[in-house]
Amino acid sequence: MKDYYIDLGSSTVKVYEYDNILTLLEEYSIYFKDGFDEVNGISEENKKDLFKYFSTIVKKYNMMYENTHIYVTGIFRNLSYKSKQQLIKDFNTKFDLHLGIISHGIENYYLGKAMDNDYNNKKVMIINMGGKTTEIVTFKDNKIIDRKNLKIGVAELLNKFPHSNYEYSTAKIEEISDFVKQITQDAEFDNDYDCAIFTGGELRFEKLTKYNLVKNTIFNDGIHEYMISFDDFIKGNENIFYNLSLKNLYELMPQNPKWMDGARVGAVLPQAIFEKANISWIIPSDLNLINGVINDLNS
Repeated sequence: MKDYYIDLGSSTVKVYEYDNILTLLEEYSIYFKDGFDEVNGISEENKKDLFKYFSTIVKKYNMMYENTHIYVTGIFRNLSYKSKQQLIKDFNTKFDLHLGIISHGIENYYLGKAMDNDYNNKKVMIINMGGKTTEIVTFKDNKIIDRKNLKIGVAELLNKFPHSNYEYSTAKIEEISDFVKQITQDAEFDNDYDCAIFTGGELRFEKLTKYNLVKNTIFNDGIHEYMISFDDFIKGNENIFYNLSLKNLYELMPQNPKWMDGARVGAVLPQAIFEKANISWIIPSDLNLINGVINDLNS
């Protein structure tokens, strides 16, 4: 029997099918930060958009209570208790599905499970970026030795630097990077990582925008085939900021062009962290929370 797993974050809904193999079926972007209020919840416009999208996929995939699992993160955690209960009730009434709003701790747990692979005993930083927060997990000798939650994400950077999404960005990479470093100044990072893994669709994105990917020679886990040097990562970021128009980026992902709205600032956030931690090699990854959920089920 097929099961469906849905990752509902601050700006994107990702729909997966699991039938011995996990497959990303589709994704849809909604900016829940727009008009968000902790007491009143997400805006009525975004709520209508969310419910309309779920009406489509529930019918399309024959989703039911027993075969559909929804993991909600990001901005939804900031809702007041009453607002959370009301949203869950409204959603359950309309679709007979349950919204499971999970904590940072649980999200970090699943991120760790998603990335629990054989890294040839290397010390690896794993960065998972969301709309409001960024989670960092450190593996060493194939064990998790540290976790951090940074209170910064794509949504805050878009609010601070809206001119990054002009047709050609007038926001400078350096000013965004400096802002990230300021926000994360109290977060301490080691400087002896062998590499960093950047998750959440990054491999797909770097392939689409033609970053200079080379064969991963640091470890072989059967999943992460490519890596990129920090210098080439910076060059790739400069390309999407100053050479590729927003229209170009949208055209690379016609099925969900709004995902690209966070691409530019979402590339600089990890760049700043990689620089602070003296990262030389970056492994782009498409793994995320739902991969961890499945790994946990099968462990």
